[in-house]
Amino acid sequence: MDKQQAKIRIEKLKKEINRHRYLYHVYDKQEISDAASDSLKNELFKLEMEHPEFITPDSPTQRVGGKPLDKFKKVKHSAPMMSLFDAFSREDMRDWEKRMERIMPGQRFDYFCELKLDGLAAALVYARGKFSLGATRGDGAIGEDVTQNLRTVEAIPLALRRPEESELVKIGLPKPARNKFYAALDKGTIEARGEAIMTKKVFNELNQKYKKEGKPLLANPRNAAAGSIRQLDPKLTAARKLDCYVYSLITDLGLERHEQELELAAVLGFKVLKYNKYCKNLEEVLAFHGEWEKNREKLPFHCDGVAVKINQLSLWPRLGTVGKGPRYIMAYKFSAEQAVTKVKEVVWQVGRTGCLTPTATLEPVAVGGVTISRATLHNMDEIERLGLKINDTVIIERAGDVIPKVIKVLPKLREGGEKNIKPPADCPICGGKVVKAPGEVAYRCVNKNCYAVNLRRLTHWASRKAADIPGLGPKIIEQLAREGLARDISDFYKLTEGDLKPLERFADKSADNLTKAIAAKKEIDLARFIYGLGIRYAGEKTALLLAKQITNYKLQITNKSKIPPAAHRAEGQAIAEIIKYYQELKVDELERVEDVGPIVAKSIYDWFHNKYNLALLDRLEKNGVTIKPLEWRGKPQILAGKTFVLTGTLESLTRDEAKDKIRKLGGDVSSSVSKNTDFTVAGAEPGSKHDKARKLGVKIVGEKEFLEMIK
Repeated sequence: MDKQQAKIRIEKLKKEINRHRYLYHVYDKQEISDAASDSLKNELFKLEMEHPEFITPDSPTQRVGGKPLDKFKKVKHSAPMMSLFDAFSREDMRDWEKRMERIMPGQRFDYFCELKLDGLAAALVYARGKFSLGATRGDGAIGEDVTQNLRTVEAIPLALRRPEESELVKIGLPKPARNKFYAALDKGTIEARGEAIMTKKVFNELNQKYKKEGKPLLANPRNAAAGSIRQLDPKLTAARKLDCYVYSLITDLGLERHEQELELAAVLGFKVLKYNKYCKNLEEVLAFHGEWEKNREKLPFHCDGVAVKINQLSLWPRLGTVGKGPRYIMAYKFSAEQAVTKVKEVVWQVGRTGCLTPTATLEPVAVGGVTISRATLHNMDEIERLGLKINDTVIIERAGDVIPKVIKVLPKLREGGEKNIKPPADCPICGGKVVKAPGEVAYRCVNKNCYAVNLRRLTHWASRKAADIPGLGPKIIEQLAREGLARDISDFYKLTEGDLKPLERFADKSADNLTKAIAAKKEIDLARFIYGLGIRYAGEKTALLLAKQITNYKLQITNKSKIPPAAHRAEGQAIAEIIKYYQELKVDELERVEDVGPIVAKSIYDWFHNKYNLALLDRLEKNGVTIKPLEWRGKPQILAGKTFVLTGTLESLTRDEAKDKIRKLGGDVSSSVSKNTDFTVAGAEPGSKHDKARKLGVKIVGEKEFLEMIK
C-alpha cells in the first residue's frame, strides 16, 4: 500500500469507526461486535504507525496519548458554569413558578426535564469541529484543563459529525439558524456542557478487580468519576471507562427552544439522555419527577434529581440570574436515601423456624420519599458490631426497594440515657423459652407452634367478622410477619407506606391503599373487638353477649343477678376501661352470662390476667385503636328470645349484615333448624334448611317480611 492509498484507507477507517461510535453512544445501536470494532481500530493503529504523518488529534487512536502532566492548567470559561438552585418538594416547585410569573406576568411557561446525573460537570470546546479543550467546572468562572483525560472517554466525539441540512430542518432550525450553525462548525467554535459519569456496572466491576488486586476500593461512582478526570496520567483515566452525557450547547446558534439544543447535540455526535422529556406544564414536571424518583434504581447510573429548565430560550436572559444560579433552571432533587434519627426501642420478631430477629423502632423520618419508622437489625452480632444502644442517634439507609437498615451509630451524640440491648429470655409471642444454640448467631423460641399460632391470631384479627381490614389477607399477613412488621395485631396500626413499599407485591398505590384501610378500621365495634382477640372458646356469639354485658343491658342471665357496677363505665371508653372491667370480674360472675359455662368463663378470666395479653391491649390503645359505642344501646330488644336461621341469598343485605341486625335487636342466630327455631328467613334459592323448617312446622318468612321485622 503506497502513501496515497494508506491516507485514503486511514480516512475511511476513521470515518467508519466514528460512525459506529456515534450509533452506539448516541442511539444505543450496535451494528458490529466489540471484537470487530477493536479489529478496525487495530488496523488504523498499524497504518498510523507506518505513516505517522497522517495522525491527527481527532483520530480514534489518539484517545489515550501524551505524557502524564505535572499539573493541570487553569482555563477561563467562555460563560460561567453556574450552580443550580435546589427544590425538595412540590411546594418548592410551585413557589419557583410563582416567582417567575411575578417577574413576567401573563407569561406561559413550558419546561424541559432532564435527569440530573451525579458525576463531574465538563465544558467541551470544538474549534472548526475538532475537540480542542475540555475543562472542569472549577469555581464556575475558571476551571482546569483536562482535555487529555476527556479525550479518553469514548462517548465524547473527537470530531463533530456534520449533519445534513434535512436533519437540521427536522429539528426545526430556520434558514438563518442553519447558516449560523454551519459557520460555527466550519470556521468557529461550538461549546457543549455535559456530565462525565461512571456507570454502576463499571463501578462494581472495577471494585471487584481492585479487591482481587488488593487495591483501595472506589468510594462511590460520583467520586470515582471526578477522581478519574483529575488523574494526571490519561492512561489511568482511560482504564476507568467513563461515560459522558451532554445537557446543553453554550454557543448561540439561533435556536428557539432548549429542547432543540439537545436534538442538535445528538446529531453532532454527543450522547444525550434518552429519558429527557418535554413537559407542557408544571403538573407534567411533577409527574416526571415522581416517576423517576420511584424508578431511579433501574437506571444504569446514579441520579439525584431532575433539572427542570424553561424550554423557551428567549426567556432565559429576561429571567436572568440571581446569586449563584439562573432563575430559569431548578434542580428538583430526589428524596435522600440516608437520614439521621433515633432508635426508640428494639422489638423481636419470631419467624417460622422460631428464630428471633431484632427490629429497631425509630423516630419517624423521611428517607427516599417515604416515612420510615422501623429498620432491620438482623441479629445480636450486628447490634454488637454497630455498638448500638436504645436511644442512640443513628444513620439509616434505604436504597430503592431495599428494607431500611441501620448503617452507623453516632456515639458522640449520646446524652447518657442510652440502654444496652439484650435478647429476650422469654418469647415475646408465646412466653416460651428462648435459647441460643452453640455455633449459631440466632436466638430461637423452643415452642414449635409459636409461629403458626401467631399467624392464625393475626389472620383472625384482620378477618371479616373481627376488625374487617380490606386487603389484609393471609398472604400479606405472612409476608409482614416474615419481614418483622407484624409481631402481633397491634403492629398493623403502626404500618406506614415506607414499611410496605420495599416489599414484594407492594407498589405506591397498594401501600397507600392498605395503610388507609387500616387507619379507617382503628375504631372497632366492641363485639368485633372481643371476637378478634381470639380468646379460646369465645366465638362470635359469646363475644356479642360479653359486649352486651359490658354495656349493661338486661340479658337472659342464668341466676338473674345484676351485672357488676364496672359495666356502667366501660362502654364507649378506652381499651384500658375494658381491661379494668374484666380484671374486676371473678370466674363465677362470668358464668352468669348466658351460654358461658365454667370452661368458657375460666378461659376469659385467664386471658385478661395474662401479662402478654394485657401488654398487647396496651399497645393497641397506644397505636390508636378505639372502641366504637355499641349501635344497639337504647334500641328496643324486639327480637329478644327469638332464634333465627338464614337460608338462601338476600338481595338487600348480606348474610353477616342480617345476623348483625338480628343480634342488635336481641335475637339469636343459629346455623341449623330445630324445634327451638322461631323463624327461618328464606332468600333466593334456599337450601335444605328451608325444607327442614317446613317439615318441623317452623315459620318461614321471606326477605320483605324479614325487613319489616327488623325496622
